[in-house]
Amino acid sequence: MNRSGQSIAHLDLFRGSEAVAAGFLHRDDLRTDRVQRLFRDVYTWTGVPVTHELRTRAAALALPAGTVITGRSAATLRGAQVCWTDDPVHVVAPLELRVGRRTGVLLRRTELAPEDYAPWGPGNLASPLRMGLDLLLGRPLPESVADLDQALKAGIIDRPTLAAALRSRRDKGIRIARQAEALATGVADSHPESKVRVHLVLAGLDPVAQHWIEVEGERIAQVDLAFPKRRVAVEYDGSWRENQLWALNHDRARLNRVQSAGWRVVFVTAALLRTPRRMIAEIQAALAHPHD
Repeated sequence: MNRSGQSIAHLDLFRGSEAVAAGFLHRDDLRTDRVQRLFRDVYTWTGVPVTHELRTRAAALALPAGTVITGRSAATLRGAQVCWTDDPVHVVAPLELRVGRRTGVLLRRTELAPEDYAPWGPGNLASPLRMGLDLLLGRPLPESVADLDQALKAGIIDRPTLAAALRSRRDKGIRIARQAEALATGVADSHPESKVRVHLVLAGLDPVAQHWIEVEGERIAQVDLAFPKRRVAVEYDGSWRENQLWALNHDRARLNRVQSAGWRVVFVTAALLRTPRRMIAEIQAALAHPHD
């Protein structure tokens, strides 16, 4: 980083210690509303939009050399919709590197090969394969499937390469990681949709993702999940859909047409998704009595 005050003024990220050393800021300025602190000694100017990408670059600037941005943060940088602004920055570090814990950073330690990462901004960015492995390893099954769905949908992971790597590795948690890869479809509109589907599959059900309901050859609605033979649809009742035009919870006229065509729709709220057993029971009840 150029240490001149003029250059610091035009940066969206800077080290506070460097700004003070350059004489551009006084130490007391770092405690005013002129700046926003992102990580220890790393700041942005007040008014700069704070995104997960900005926070990821800030983490890379704050962390020791040798750490690697990976997992959900790397996927977000590559265009997959997996992280919100305030989500922890996902980082992996080699076993021998000493890295202190930091608020806002989720750190894993593992062996890293030279091909696992490349220089990026102030730090390193995981390769697509390393990123894919860290999306799956050591994470709960529904969450890892949901993230992999979005990464596959964005086209940022080569699935055969990832599957081959999972078959050959013996990492802790590799069995669940392989299961997550097998469960991913790459077509889900949202994280909640993926999580609902994983819970249903684990309960022995077989929903079809992103199913079109047709009436006399006309497509009238695309639903998150469906059991076509039973004419039961499952929709996440939220604002996640990419195409709100087809969201039944926003379009009562379309919902009426779906129901008139003999379909029963089960809406899954955020609260219901947090109680998987209850959610599964409600969907199983709908399947047992689809036209009640």
